[in-house]
Parts: sequence; C-alpha cells; structure tokens
Amino acid sequence: MVDPARPVAVLAALLARLGVIERDRLTATVDLAWPRVITGFAIMSKQTADLAMVGSVLGAPAVAGLAFAGAYWTVGKFVAIGLAGGTVGLVSQNYGGGESARAALLVKQSVWVALALAVPVVAGFVLFADPLIALLSNDAAAVGYGTTYLGIVAPALAFEFLNMIASRTYAGVSDTFTPMVVRAGGAVLNVALSGTLIFGFGWGVAGAAVGTAVATGVVTLIFSWGMFGREYFGRGASPVALSVAGPQFDRELLGQLLRVSTPLIARRVSQGLATFPLLAITASFGSATVAALEVGRRVRNIANSTSWGLSIASSTLVGQELGAGEEGEATAYGTQIITLAAVVHLFVAAGVILLAEPIATLFVDDPTAVALSATFIAVSAVSLVAMGVDGSATGALRGAGDTRIPFYASLVGLYVFTLPVAYLGTVTALGETALYVALVLETGVPAAVTLWRFRTGKWRAVSRDYRPGEA
Repeated sequence: MVDPARPVAVLAALLARLGVIERDRLTATVDLAWPRVITGFAIMSKQTADLAMVGSVLGAPAVAGLAFAGAYWTVGKFVAIGLAGGTVGLVSQNYGGGESARAALLVKQSVWVALALAVPVVAGFVLFADPLIALLSNDAAAVGYGTTYLGIVAPALAFEFLNMIASRTYAGVSDTFTPMVVRAGGAVLNVALSGTLIFGFGWGVAGAAVGTAVATGVVTLIFSWGMFGREYFGRGASPVALSVAGPQFDRELLGQLLRVSTPLIARRVSQGLATFPLLAITASFGSATVAALEVGRRVRNIANSTSWGLSIASSTLVGQELGAGEEGEATAYGTQIITLAAVVHLFVAAGVILLAEPIATLFVDDPTAVALSATFIAVSAVSLVAMGVDGSATGALRGAGDTRIPFYASLVGLYVFTLPVAYLGTVTALGETALYVALVLETGVPAAVTLWRFRTGKWRAVSRDYRPGEA
C-alpha cells in the first residue's frame, strides 16, 4: 500500500532542492495557508455560484446588474479588508512578542473602528442604491437587477466587517483552521439559501441577495462565540479574546492601528473605485462584454484562492518573527513564500487557460458569449501569476507594518496604466484587446513595485516602530 504522505514528502524535498522554500518553512507555511486557501475558494465560489445561477435564469443583463452591484459591495468590503490587514500585522507582532493582553486590546480597537466605518457605508448603499447603479449603465434591465441586489444585500456589509476582523485575528495567532470552518460553512449555507430562493421560490436576483445577507449574519454569530473566548467542541477559543469589561480604547494602539491600516484601506478602496470606470468603459461594448469581463474576474478570484493562504501565512510568519526580534528568519520566510507563490500560480494559471472554454459554458450558453467569456478567462489567468506574487509580497510588508508602498503601487497600476489603456479601446481600433492588456497591467505593475520594496529590506526598519518591545 502506498503511503499517502510519500508524495507530499517528495514534493517538499523537490521544492527545497530547487531552492524554492526550505522544508521546515514549507511546513509552517502550509499549516497556515491551506485553511485559508479552502476559505478563499469557498467564499469566491459562492459568489461565482450566485452569478452562474442568476445568469442561467435571467441571462446577461442580470449578470451585468450583479457586476454593477458587486462593485459597490466590493468597495465596502475592501475597506474591511484594509482594516483587517492592519489588524493581522499588529496582532501577529504582539502575539509573537508574548503580549497577548496587548493584542486582545488591539482587536477591540479594530471592532470599534469596523463598526464606525460600516454604518455610514451601509446607510449610503441602502438609501441610494438606484442612482448609484444608474451611474454605471443606461441598460434599464441591468440597472434594475443591480438596484434590487444592492438594496437588499447592503446591510450584510456590517456583518462582513466584523467577519473580516475575526478571521484576521485568528490568522494573527496562527489559527487559520477555525475561520476556515466558519467561513466555508457560511459559504455552503449561502449557496444553499440562494439556490433555494432562486430556483425553488423564483426570487431571482432578490433570492441571491437574501441568501448572501442571511449567511453573512450567521457567520458573524458563530464567530462571536470564539472571539469572546469560548471553545467550539474543545478548540477554537481565541487566545486574544474580546471582553465587554476593561478599557474600550487605547490611544497608542488605536493610533498604530490607524497608521498601519489607513494605507491598506486606501489601497483597497482605490482598487474598488477603479472598477467603476472600468465597468463603464466595458459597458460601451455592451452588456455581453460586461458579463464576460465579470466572469473572467470571478474565475480569477477563485483561482487566486491560493494567494489567500500564502499571503496570510506571509503576514503571520513574518510578523511573528519580527515580533520575536528575528529579522533574518522573517526575511527568509518572506523571500521563500513569495517564490513559492510564483511557482504555484504558474501551474494554476496554466490549468485555467486549458479549461477556459468549458468554464465559460457554466455561465453562458450562446456560442459567441462562450467564446468571449473564455477569452477573458484566459487573459485573467495570465494576470493571475503577478497577482499571486503581489499577494505574498504585500503580505510580508503588511506583517512588518510597511503598508504605504503597496498603496502607491496599486494607485500607479490602476490609474496610470490599467484605466488609460482600457479607455484606448473605446477611441482606437484596439477595441476589446485594450481590455485584455489592461487586465494584465492591473496586477503586473503592483507586483513589480511591491516585490522591489520587499527586496530593499526597508520594511525591517519600519517594523521596529510597531514591535511590543519598542512600545
């Protein structure tokens, strides 16, 4: 009988021999990464499943409507991701430095800031759903579908903010298994609810929105149990648990959190905002092209699930080593995880390109639409390699608290390269080819800048301002 551990051992030895990553570091990385990979795959898959289910019932205008509404949801979620990115970096450094109480108080600051940011975003989306969607298209059907979805799903953003903080807090203390179970379970619930409401009750777009909103709220309830220090069947209690007692604010920690998180939030929001002009440019080619672009980006997001794991492993391991004062080990972890990310994403991208056409048929059935979607899927896969490198490099910088350069990299990539190139397609003979080039530049430019920043080593000096021993 073949030992199932044998292929894994052979692969680990091969990666070490090729100089990709040392075996001990690979083990630590994989232990943290694989639950996040599954979490990312589950979350991205349920969003894509909503798109496929709605598209199969209502066609391209509904897919375009979800793309428009999804752009607004993504901006709100990106604010949460930026804040959570600051949380994981600081929690990992304090926890790695033996300051659990300090880490717990920092998490409390994150929760309060999350609520303060979420409430006005939710209110704006609910009150102004129709005019917001109408800014992106003059297709009445697509605008109607988008308005319905955004108006129903927006309140769930408040829950999503809290879910992001909880998930990153667990990652910062080297527990990615608990959030995997909770978030993946929520994704399964979302697909089940949405499918039942779309197909069983005929609710269409509204069914997809209700399914997402309910499932997101359930995830928050489950997370709250462990975040307050309670165990799930013998495990999963947060070692930096929240408490209603004690101080609610700490000026120093709040200041650190805002300094580290603000560039991350700005970076993510700039990425989200760039989606609006990109969708508006794409809409000039028709709803079918908008739908194809959205399919390509959704498939890329699913394929990028591996980056979820490697990026968070990079943040956690680099941050913990820096918190313990081991700058050399932190550098080795960052370098080798980035190399591993490049190798992994090359293989993933190749697989997606080979399967581009069969994947496209899951969303559309018209031969012309299938061909167009398959092209966008293949181009998005090409851009995936840089996306993976950028995720791990940014993760290492985030673990050190060095978050400004990734923000600038994103700005340059999106607003100096991606959008201008995409616009060329509307005023030159390039047409949709300009969109393909823009998708590659969207990830390639930030990857080059963040990788350069990591290689300078300046992030090690930045981290000294945030380590518990320097407080």
